[in-house]
Amino acid sequence: MTLNIFTTNNELNFFTTGDGYRIAYRLDGPEDAPVLALANSIGTTLHMWDRQIPELTKHFRVLRYDFRGHGSSDVPTGAYSFDRLGRDVIELLDALQFNRVHFLGLSMGGVVAQWLSIHTPERIDRLVLANTSSYLGPSEQWDQQISNVLQTEDMSEIADMFMRNWFPPEMLEKERSIVSTFRNMVLHTNRQGFAGSFAAIRDFDMRRTGALIKSPTLVIAGQYDTVTLPSHSELISQTVPNSKLVILPVVHMSNIQLPDDFLNAVLKFLLSK
Repeated sequence: MTLNIFTTNNELNFFTTGDGYRIAYRLDGPEDAPVLALANSIGTTLHMWDRQIPELTKHFRVLRYDFRGHGSSDVPTGAYSFDRLGRDVIELLDALQFNRVHFLGLSMGGVVAQWLSIHTPERIDRLVLANTSSYLGPSEQWDQQISNVLQTEDMSEIADMFMRNWFPPEMLEKERSIVSTFRNMVLHTNRQGFAGSFAAIRDFDMRRTGALIKSPTLVIAGQYDTVTLPSHSELISQTVPNSKLVILPVVHMSNIQLPDDFLNAVLKFLLSK
């Protein structure tokens, strides 16, 4: 397998996966620091972590990337799977010669994080699973989501739905610049990227295999999360041996709604001896 890497002028880099698609990624922080990889929510880009980068790069070499179907990455047609989304990460780590990393995933990124820790435990040091789930059935609702996103004439309604799911009403009313940034991410996400990712979410179930995770694990839940309910995080914490659960008074985007509390929890965990 040949993995090609090349760099653009705006600090966004690309590599080509084993199945022939370009994935965009970015590295920040000192080259000799431990590597922390970040994985995003569906409908966002690697820029969803921008507010965390100044603090995280004091301690880590931070790797961010766009899922296939998102941001500046290529958009394959058809259904995606977490087997493939996980392989994208492993191939990226191989291309960069990163043997072992800490991994923080939020929402769909948290599912990728679980897959990695289950299937490639030797590559993951400490694991943070934020506002995520080990199962988001039933499948019929995701078939409907796929149909909706492919057929709708106006993505603004779907973007508005995401904003209501991600942020509390007071942020929607008062912090319009932040919300607008995320709404634009959704609006600029390719419809096929959404549909392929919805299929991956439809088909995954890690409620049992999560017990195979051996990495030290922090689970972050949103007390008011209506997407990945607090009970989902509680189940993950009960399933993953020796994991720690932190519940923040947030909706879904915990790193945006309470960035200081989120970072404090993450750094305390990752930097602990």
